[in-house]
Amino acid sequence: MAFSDESSSDYESIYQVKKKESNRILVCSMRKDTLMSKKTVKCPNCQRDIVVYQSPFLTVDIVIELEGGIVLIKRKYPPIAWALPGGFVDYGESLEDAAVREAQEETSLDVVLKRQLHTYSDPHRDTRSHNVTTVYTATAKGIPKAADDAKEICIFTKETLPKDLAFDHRRILEDYFGMSDECP
Repeated sequence: MAFSDESSSDYESIYQVKKKESNRILVCSMRKDTLMSKKTVKCPNCQRDIVVYQSPFLTVDIVIELEGGIVLIKRKYPPIAWALPGGFVDYGESLEDAAVREAQEETSLDVVLKRQLHTYSDPHRDTRSHNVTTVYTATAKGIPKAADDAKEICIFTKETLPKDLAFDHRRILEDYFGMSDECP
């Protein structure tokens, strides 16, 4: 990362770090647009330029343990494939609340979250957009019913996983089953 003693007019300060040895402030001269995707739009009222930074969408997925297996849904909308129940986090909603809500909406199950498995952030994990997901494990009782974005629902084991899994859900399930194999 490049540092300069002064910032030039076409660079915006991102980081300011006090360097104790020389009592100078070092300003990172890396341009913000190299770190973050942004676009400029016109305000509909005053026609001024507004800079809009593009950020990844936040989602949750849930590995629901039920009857010796895990619950997967067959998606109703593209990509049509088997997937973990999950979806987008609403503004003002915690990740945990979103996981419980999405599980209920898609499987008709009331779940109890056990733990956070991992966060997956590969920008290419979902071809529709850059989505970052936090995955939870959960338990549930009852009979799952496909609802909302799910057109089918089924319980699978490690050995019976379907070939057509959406997004990076195969990797997530490999991580989940690997973790399960390591735990007593």
